[in-house]
Amino acid sequence: MAEISASEVKRLREKTAAGMMDCKNALVETGGDFEKAVKLLKEKGLAALGQRTGRATNEGKVFVKTKPDGSSSVVVELACETDFVAKNPDFIVVGNAIAEKALAEGTTEPTDDLNNMITDLATKIRENMGIKRLKLVNAQAGEHLTQYIHGDGKIGVIVKCKSDNPEIFKSEEVKEFIFTLALHTAAFNPLALDRSKVQESYIKEQEEIFRALMDKDEKLKGKPENQLDGILKGKINKHLAEICFLEQAYIRDDKITVQKAIEDCGKKAGASLSLTDYIYLKVGEGES
Repeated sequence: MAEISASEVKRLREKTAAGMMDCKNALVETGGDFEKAVKLLKEKGLAALGQRTGRATNEGKVFVKTKPDGSSSVVVELACETDFVAKNPDFIVVGNAIAEKALAEGTTEPTDDLNNMITDLATKIRENMGIKRLKLVNAQAGEHLTQYIHGDGKIGVIVKCKSDNPEIFKSEEVKEFIFTLALHTAAFNPLALDRSKVQESYIKEQEEIFRALMDKDEKLKGKPENQLDGILKGKINKHLAEICFLEQAYIRDDKITVQKAIEDCGKKAGASLSLTDYIYLKVGEGES
């Protein structure tokens, strides 16, 4: 049997992050062949990981990357089992690397290469993890993208704005305003950009809910149907104003809407300015 030195065990541990005894046993089992020991530990790690497949991955972090010229952004939700692992420096390094690679390659969904980056880490940490969501946003002519990560990476935001004079996106005042729109997104999580983006099925469902509540309201008993229809319409309008981004009260001044704040900023900058799209992504929400 080949003699296993402490330095080789240490080197293998640094390479694989496996336990000291696991490293020593792997070297013994492979007759001291370092590369075979690495492969063996990886295989054992994958086997252990396989046993954890299916365990809930409701923790994690969101990573957002934007090209310096603001032409493309990517947001990635990297999921894991525990918040402890979500704060692991290696987990954060891999998450940033995945987002950077996806942005550089213009990736619109997880690829084998991206998945392998997290699988390698999962075999070391022995916890189920993976890319839960990945979204790429591209800016066209006259558009600009701004990103924001909230707190410890639980929420990621991208907002897309447009102007007839893209030069205004170089203005520090305009950039600060658009960043505030990103903050607003993180704080209020709008359901839709405007009313045209709200699905009819959603509005119908809300009408049914409000109508059921109205039927139980003693104060409304006996009122004419046309009056009840008017009350229902008012409730729906108020609800849509609360969930539609452009109609929400602006985070810096709740006396005006987001739309009005955007128009005011554009006028001050001497050009048109509009919010055309946004992404809000929170850890643990959305599709698996």
